[in-house]
Amino acid sequence: MLAFASTAIAQTDNKVESTTTQPATTPAADPAAATTVPATTTAADATTTATASTDASGEFAKVAQNEIAPAVLKEAVAKYQGYALVEALAATDGTQYKLVLTKDGKDVAAYYKSNGEFIKEETV
Repeated sequence: MLAFASTAIAQTDNKVESTTTQPATTPAADPAAATTVPATTTAADATTTATASTDASGEFAKVAQNEIAPAVLKEAVAKYQGYALVEALAATDGTQYKLVLTKDGKDVAAYYKSNGEFIKEETV
């Protein structure tokens, strides 16, 4: 049985701090007068705010277990019996889910379409 629990699964925090800087453009009435402001995010910030990650399948944002489409949960429970859910992410366009699962020290990322159709699995 896939160990999707209603309580949070404890995760260890390696306390690795990384900084990513991306320019953020502020639109102005005159396009020539537009200003660029750097937006900085650290690993510590990621623990308190919703995060987005990008991979080959698109951009994903963290979601709570109760926000995973029922069809995806049904298929994941059947395919990954005995695994625990580490993290759930949904594509920003709502078409896919990425479930990070663990069992016996083995972590995998399982990708599903929102209708529950399995896409692929990656070792993480």
